Amino acid sequence: MIFSFSFPNSRTQFAAILLLLQIPLTGLIAAATPGETNTNTNTNSINGAGAHFSWVIFDRLKPILEQKTGRTIQLYGKNSALGLGCNAAIKNAVRYTPQQETFGFVCCALHADEVAKNKIEVYPLAEEPILVIVNQSNPVTNLSIEQVRNIFSGKITNWSEVGGYDKPIVVVTRLHCKNRPGHWKTILPHAKKFRADRLDVPGAVDMVRKVTDFNDAIGHVGSTWKFSKADRVKRITVNHVEATAENLKLKKYPFYRTLSAVTKKGVSGDVVKLIKEVQHGHTFHSIADDYDLLPLNTAK
Repeated sequence: MIFSFSFPNSRTQFAAILLLLQIPLTGLIAAATPGETNTNTNTNSINGAGAHFSWVIFDRLKPILEQKTGRTIQLYGKNSALGLGCNAAIKNAVRYTPQQETFGFVCCALHADEVAKNKIEVYPLAEEPILVIVNQSNPVTNLSIEQVRNIFSGKITNWSEVGGYDKPIVVVTRLHCKNRPGHWKTILPHAKKFRADRLDVPGAVDMVRKVTDFNDAIGHVGSTWKFSKADRVKRITVNHVEATAENLKLKKYPFYRTLSAVTKKGVSGDVVKLIKEVQHGHTFHSIADDYDLLPLNTAK
């Protein structure tokens, strides 16, 4: 296969070339189709891939997971780059063999028929608040649930209608996994309900960049996203409620999604062990507050 890319400068080009050169060396099987040969010859490794917002959890816990299992764990999904995401997570999970141990992680709930069709097991990890974000220059700091939904649907089109300045609202969305329940569907239940002239972006990086670039923009992103100093965005409250784990638990905050791990049925004890450690380990429960996550399992 031949790839052709255009890059804005030599530094970007050099970084991209290095990334492409690393692909066959790292055994990045999540983006491959079932039946392809895994180039990773490290038989002691377990390979996990999928959506960024669940990747964050496994990446943070990687040292303790390797200690608990005695295995090397390779993780792919940061920024959901190179086509990684929920679909790639399922693809990676079903590729499992005893010689090629794999699992996936998703940021959306899965339909029961999808689970049955792919013969996979789902391990719920946590609920993650979906933040409503605006540009830092925007004077609006709170919106009601109805106002949020009316803005995203296009019923409200100017910030002056919700106590802001007289500027048209730029709606930015990331409507991924359209056939799965939950996630952005807690804002509006179907893509067709969203404003037709919205800016639809492919990833969270693009979401934050657009809200940074447009002073009049509004968007949404998971609470595990790590903002940089260059990101000129702020999270706002909804019904004067912060997007926290405690408010999810109390059913006060309305927008959220479920983060889960997925495996093929009949995987090794080590794969199950590392996932169970995330579900029930005290370490995960102790860091969940850092990301405003609500664990869905009790610590043991």
